[in-house]
Amino acid sequence: MSLWLPSAPCTPRACVETGTRSTTAVPRAVLRLTLVVFLVLAGVALSPLGARIPAGWVRRWCRAVVRASGVRVRITGTAPPTGGLLLVANHISWLDIPLLAAVRPARMLAKTEIRGWPVAGALAARGGALFIERDRLRALPATVAHIAGELRAGAAVAAFPEGSTWCGRAQGAFHRAVFQAALDAGVPVQPVRIRYLSRFGGAASTAPAFVGDDSLITSLWRVATARGLVAEVDVRPVLPPGTCPDRRTLARAAQQDGPGGEDRGAGPRSTATCGHASAVHVAAAPVPRPRVPSQTRRAVCGDPG
Repeated sequence: MSLWLPSAPCTPRACVETGTRSTTAVPRAVLRLTLVVFLVLAGVALSPLGARIPAGWVRRWCRAVVRASGVRVRITGTAPPTGGLLLVANHISWLDIPLLAAVRPARMLAKTEIRGWPVAGALAARGGALFIERDRLRALPATVAHIAGELRAGAAVAAFPEGSTWCGRAQGAFHRAVFQAALDAGVPVQPVRIRYLSRFGGAASTAPAFVGDDSLITSLWRVATARGLVAEVDVRPVLPPGTCPDRRTLARAAQQDGPGGEDRGAGPRSTATCGHASAVHVAAAPVPRPRVPSQTRRAVCGDPG
């Protein structure tokens, strides 16, 4: 494991709510997971058809996967543009992946470990995921160049620039490398905001969070046994090519108004802007920053206050 990999202080014990379990929770969860498995296997079976599957069908399938797990979906905002496009979103849960694809089907930027996941790995590979080796900093420039080539060819590429999942009450900074690909390719960036709420009162819920040493099976079961979860997906104003002069300001503009940041707090919806930026071109590889040991990190995952 590289010392430069992005990480979050969120852990299942500190951040994730378990909720109460009723007598109907287990049979309900079994039914939900059965439907999820059926839909995922159907997706694996149809994935060799690739681009021949209409985008509308893919979006409906992605929404169906989330809904089958017991989570209602609300998508707001305008439809993303066609052609080459970089979609970026904050990262909380494995549910984020079908939710982002429900906005616009895209080639997902994924860590190489996902390729070995049962079922999900095969689905990602057949769906055209771009696998990256996150622990090889030297490979980053070539990865950025490859992503830029896909964008120039008219593909949509989806990424979670935080590089790690957070619980939803706190959020990490968007790392800048993937935005260099959008700048090099001259394509727009589509920011998307994802958050999970309880429909019983509308408070933020951390039950869907997939953080720390949480296992996928544990997270699946927690979501399936939960009641009243709602996924809100807000498609923010697109950032056209030329809006920002460098990847630093482009990353900042894409994250503006997201949860958990000084300039990204709750409030009226606003159009992302770049502000002042240096005209110096930023190289493809980021400046490495060592990981801060977990015991020295500031606690950021408690109640938001």
